[in-house]
Amino acid sequence: MSERRTTSREITAALVRERLQAHRPQRIEGERVSGRAAVATILRERSPHALEVLLIRRAEKAGDPWSGHMAFPGGKQEKHDLDLEGTARRETSEEIGLSLERFGEPLGHLDDVPAYARGQLTGMVVTPTVWLLHETPVLSPNYEVSEIHWASMGTLMSGELDTTIDYPWQGQTLRLPGFRVGERVVWGLTHRMLSILFERLQ
Repeated sequence: MSERRTTSREITAALVRERLQAHRPQRIEGERVSGRAAVATILRERSPHALEVLLIRRAEKAGDPWSGHMAFPGGKQEKHDLDLEGTARRETSEEIGLSLERFGEPLGHLDDVPAYARGQLTGMVVTPTVWLLHETPVLSPNYEVSEIHWASMGTLMSGELDTTIDYPWQGQTLRLPGFRVGERVVWGLTHRMLSILFERLQ
């Protein structure tokens, strides 16, 4: 008997909560880990069977390997952060003016993801934390964020927004997978984290 797959129309907040609470995230440890970061994958309900995910576009900044990329709010863990969930809360508040403590419910963590920059491992490991908003306040992006987008989870999972980008690397052109969100393309680390979330929900 083939395994039953969850369709995009069946993705609810209750399902996300159930799947993540049952998941034991894989952690990356070892000498090659030079630092840790956390991001907030933030969901909201447009209706009981229609979830949206929040994405930001990072501001253009010289020397930043992720300049202009589509991403989740987040950043490096600081010494005063109690844990990586605290890092995600702090960075989200700083970057888009959203208090996850006040408006969000933590649903769980996904597997750690190693961060690459320009095709090279950086030593930074990113932990995606997943949140559900019970209310969406007015968002106030800071200088690090140029755009905020809400994208349909169901449409992303359906494959309708699948695309590719051409990425020059070591004299060749790599065709990398992505999701088209409006006029932007989500690729790289954020595409990988979304794909990991979608795998958990199947």
